[in-house]
Amino acid sequence: MSDLKTKKTKKSVPAYLKTVGPERLADCEQLVEIMSKITRDEGTMWGAEIVGFGSYHYKYASGREGDWFLTGFSSRKQAISLYMMAEFDGRAELMDKLGKHKVGKSCLYIKSLDDIHIPTLKKIIRESVKAMKLKHK
Repeated sequence: MSDLKTKKTKKSVPAYLKTVGPERLADCEQLVEIMSKITRDEGTMWGAEIVGFGSYHYKYASGREGDWFLTGFSSRKQAISLYMMAEFDGRAELMDKLGKHKVGKSCLYIKSLDDIHIPTLKKIIRESVKAMKLKHK
């Protein structure tokens, strides 16, 4: 069974933020503030480029298990990737109110926080974290 490549590291979140570039720095700093407040966790680097908040342990029926963050983000070349649970009650309605974004299975992609409704983003993150905590008690 292969090991998960992305793991919690001792790298510094502030050091990572210095690498994101001036056009994304304010957005990433604001995401740290939002996610820290929601999770009551200051954030930890997972791998070289993901800032994760909170954590949980999972174990699949196959026997594979590991640790992962409750929510997080990474500044990628094309967009800021926000990592969160794909499904929770009311998700579709919130996504409709969010503003300009794209979605993947458990990712939300935004170009800038200016493109989205911040109170809706906070609610999406809050509900996602709540759902993850319930799922992984």
